[in-house]
Amino acid sequence: MTLQLGDPAPDFRADTTQGLVDFHSWKRDAWAILFSHPKDFTPVCTTELGYVAGLVDEFVARNVRVIGLSVDPVIDHELWAADIAETQGHVVNFPMIGDPDCVVAGLYDMIHPNADDTQTVRSVFVIDPVNRIRLILTYPASTGRNFEEILRVIDSLQLTDAHQVATPVNWKVGDDVIILPTIDAEQAAQLFPGGWDEQRPYLRVVPQPQ
Repeated sequence: MTLQLGDPAPDFRADTTQGLVDFHSWKRDAWAILFSHPKDFTPVCTTELGYVAGLVDEFVARNVRVIGLSVDPVIDHELWAADIAETQGHVVNFPMIGDPDCVVAGLYDMIHPNADDTQTVRSVFVIDPVNRIRLILTYPASTGRNFEEILRVIDSLQLTDAHQVATPVNWKVGDDVIILPTIDAEQAAQLFPGGWDEQRPYLRVVPQPQ
């Protein structure tokens, strides 16, 4: 069955470039990004893995753990890592799952036969601290992902989990947000004593909570 937003993230045990990983135990109470790439020693994937490795400080600041996957074996990942470091300027600093039997790819529906019946698509799963799936993205093999957008979504999820707000189009950290329509005026006054800009009864704009 296809995974949907809000579903529990399947647990698994897998061999990785950093040893055997039990997924839920490995991520503990952190957020996680699980992302797949079609094939080792390919150009778009090389740029992606190098870029993600360079974001380590951004992930740490957000309590996010990152783990990658392809259907190639771990030994290929380890050999490929040297190319990534040399061409992209960053050493891969997160575990890469070797999934030659497609066990994890099957759990997360990462193989789309109409696109390719042997390689994983460019899937992204953002998983919250209680192991719920909060974001699912699927890219075609030819298109590299925008990890700045993935960070932006994590910022939004963490903010909206902590405060009863939603984030508007093209929102980024520091921009105004929107009070949830389910919050009545009395509740809103308690939550946002500084007031808000009521553009419509359902569209109440307020500065981003700290």
